[in-house]
Amino acid sequence: MKIQRSIPKNVSQGRNVLVMGELVNRLLLANRIGTQTYQGARDVYKALGYPNTLYFEDFLSRYFRQDIAKAVIDRPVKASWKGTINIVENTKLKQTKFEKKWDKIYKTLKLKSVFMRADKLAGLGNYSVILLGLDDVRSREGFRNKVRKGSKLIYVKPLSMTSAVINEWDKDSKSPRYGKPLYYKVSLTTQSSSYLTTGNTTVAGSFDQELIVHYSRIVHIVDDVLEDEVNGIPRLQAVFNRLIDLEKLVGGDAEMFWRGARPGYTGSVKDDYEVTPEMLASIQDQIESFEHNLKRVLVNEGIDYKSLEQQIADPANHVDIQFSMISAVTAIPKRILIGSERGELSSAQDKQEWISYVTSRREETNEPNILRPFIDHLIEYEVLPEPKDGEYTVIWDKLFSLSDKEKVELGKNRAIALKEWSTNPAAQYMMPFEMFLQFLMGLDDTQISYIAEYRKDKMTETGQKELSLQEIAELNAAASRQFERTSAVDSRTESGANKQTNN
Repeated sequence: MKIQRSIPKNVSQGRNVLVMGELVNRLLLANRIGTQTYQGARDVYKALGYPNTLYFEDFLSRYFRQDIAKAVIDRPVKASWKGTINIVENTKLKQTKFEKKWDKIYKTLKLKSVFMRADKLAGLGNYSVILLGLDDVRSREGFRNKVRKGSKLIYVKPLSMTSAVINEWDKDSKSPRYGKPLYYKVSLTTQSSSYLTTGNTTVAGSFDQELIVHYSRIVHIVDDVLEDEVNGIPRLQAVFNRLIDLEKLVGGDAEMFWRGARPGYTGSVKDDYEVTPEMLASIQDQIESFEHNLKRVLVNEGIDYKSLEQQIADPANHVDIQFSMISAVTAIPKRILIGSERGELSSAQDKQEWISYVTSRREETNEPNILRPFIDHLIEYEVLPEPKDGEYTVIWDKLFSLSDKEKVELGKNRAIALKEWSTNPAAQYMMPFEMFLQFLMGLDDTQISYIAEYRKDKMTETGQKELSLQEIAELNAAASRQFERTSAVDSRTESGANKQTNN
């Protein structure tokens, strides 16, 4: 579904027609979804209260106001960007020029926060962008120009699709950017949002500017694409109907409890009693107070009151179905989605599925769609020096850190394994050191490379050489003989001490 409210007036006419045609096609598809039962005679969406066309504002308002909608967007983002992110050029301990420059930009501009915000905005709409503020711009008109190579990055700003509207497209079929944006119309504002309590009132000293920005100053972020590589599918789109159903069930349950938990009453006038207009007005006032002000007493003469039966249904099963459907589409385990991911409430299977999902999201979304495009963009325009051989590696932090007790236990087991391997020449012959570290110690390639580099540097520093298997065997045999002699001496000493004690 197309989720943009309007098409900018200054979009070229040809592109305007193309966009309008795409918009019409999506609207027709949306309408067909709602009316495709009984040969179109029944509009299911209309009957169930589902909108046929969804806009960016619809997703944004759900994100601001509905808890589960916010969880669908936030939980995967927070989990997948958790921990430190290291960008390395090689496995050497000494930092390269590229690594130093990246670390400085990453920390100074707090890029992880920027990436997370851009990730959320991309999920709420068709795309988001990161605006690059470089020191080669001297005025508003400077944003129209291509980035001057070697410029310094001084700020970055994540923007939604409505704040960075595509203004002009590359229609040159010979261009490598054919069919991609050339210019964006960027709206920078600090005006109060209509979703906040201040309404549409402009805050004193607010900032509001519109800029035409060249694509080289923009990192375009898009997720979940099919044919269109510029516009993705919003993450709330597939579950939007379920979010509406949840609102009905949860809100309806609260209203049902409000109206049904406190029993209603029926009153019957006694046969030999006549109700005057004054008494009727008094009864009406008492009923109003009873109903709306939670007054618990009714005082009337000549009227018998009987309480009605409570009418409360448990919506738990119906709500659970909606959560199951949302979980199925988003791949977020149900217990993670509703916030009970810690402790005994979360099963081992849920945790493993969540780790698998977050890992794949890092590999398939965060890195290829956000992190690498951003870094490559900076390298292309020489904001970052080009790494040697043009390659760099992204190292993600572990998803879930071990507890202190688990760390101690893991360290103990690794120490035992290392001791057993280092004192067994046959094991060293069958499994070289690097294989032992990988398969038995469970270290990753980067850790193994660091250890190998450290061993090599230490041997060079101390003039030592790698021992042969025969030398290791001889050292092990000598160590065993020494251990046996020491044990025998200790045994004799202990035996003599026992004899003296007995005497």
